Amino acid sequence: MKTKNIIRIAALGLMGYLMYGCSKQDTEFESFLNGKEVKYPGTISKITPRPGNLRAGITFHPSSDPSVTRYVVYWNNKADSIVYTSDNHNPSDSLTVIVPNLNEYIYSFTMFSYDAKGNRSVPRDINNVKVYGPVYQSGLSNRNYNLANPYGISADGKVKLNFNLMDTAAHNVFTDIKYTNKAGQETIARINADSLSIVLPDYKADTKIQFRSAFIPVKTAIDTFYVSDYEDFATINAVAVCDKKLFKKVSLPYDAGALEGGTDLDKLWDGSNGPQGYPNIWHSDGHGPLPVVFTFDMGAVYKGLVAIEETGRNCCHNPDDFEVWGIADITNAATSLKANDAGWAAEATAKGWKLLKSIKRNDDGSAPLKVNFDPNPPPVRYIRIRIKHNSNGEGNYTNMSELTFWNNALL
Repeated sequence: MKTKNIIRIAALGLMGYLMYGCSKQDTEFESFLNGKEVKYPGTISKITPRPGNLRAGITFHPSSDPSVTRYVVYWNNKADSIVYTSDNHNPSDSLTVIVPNLNEYIYSFTMFSYDAKGNRSVPRDINNVKVYGPVYQSGLSNRNYNLANPYGISADGKVKLNFNLMDTAAHNVFTDIKYTNKAGQETIARINADSLSIVLPDYKADTKIQFRSAFIPVKTAIDTFYVSDYEDFATINAVAVCDKKLFKKVSLPYDAGALEGGTDLDKLWDGSNGPQGYPNIWHSDGHGPLPVVFTFDMGAVYKGLVAIEETGRNCCHNPDDFEVWGIADITNAATSLKANDAGWAAEATAKGWKLLKSIKRNDDGSAPLKVNFDPNPPPVRYIRIRIKHNSNGEGNYTNMSELTFWNNALL
């Protein structure tokens, strides 16, 4: 029985000692040196090293010990140090100390907490912290733009630049786009790494576009590294093909109809290449001698039409003398005269139509012919083609295979 009692007493004593030890804050670590009590302030926790550009950051959660007034980071075998002062003792907060003026190298740091009396905590070591610099930067290269489809231009003059995605291992974060806006000012736009395109709403035509990519070596880095030099983007050709998907037929009084349903105006913007054979053409109904006229809607107002290409049929009745007229709004623009009336052109002008180009051909009218419009055209959405003569002398029927328009979309 005595033995059992001794065991019980020892067990109770050990439990009491453990309970006493657990009740003391883990920040109140004590020892004795030369008979004197030494206090060790509380240490930091949740340390995250953060590489930078010839510097490093150390993010940590502060000690809950209220006696701590500062933290000191040592490196180079404690030959160098930096002091970080803080009165934050909330261990759920994050603090960051920046260690400057480092070389591009792998460092080890030691960090201590200090109280106002100069007592310091047990050390916390932070090893294998890689610092980046010129060597790392020299190996960076810009994100590639899409060579097959570098840009697009909308009808309202907005330029969209297209890029390829980078290897995710490269840690590209964004790319800066440097360009000149319509006010003549240098402007910087930014495309994020996960985006494939960016729109420049105010790009000034015939000016250079350059780009430069930015990277971080690791996700926790405190600094962003740029490629040393800007790179030229593909040359923007301001002249773009008008979108034929927007084209549609308009019927104004005395417009020529189609010979049959399969030869209507939509054949003129179906994307066919080269002279087409019947019925893959627009063919007039023959109701009246030339000149005849037809009208269509381009689907958008173009401020700077540049050129037209007309392709005839692969055999006959092709125009060799015709006019291209344009207007932005057809409200009250219908003419009351037939296209073969001598007064038609004057009435069209009075209604607001603008003669964009008179075109005469010296061949049989079948091959594609591209003709530039006169400079400074008005805004145009609606087109009227007035056919005055055929190359083979046919005076009632006429036909075409395709019409294509170009626009300086950046005006």
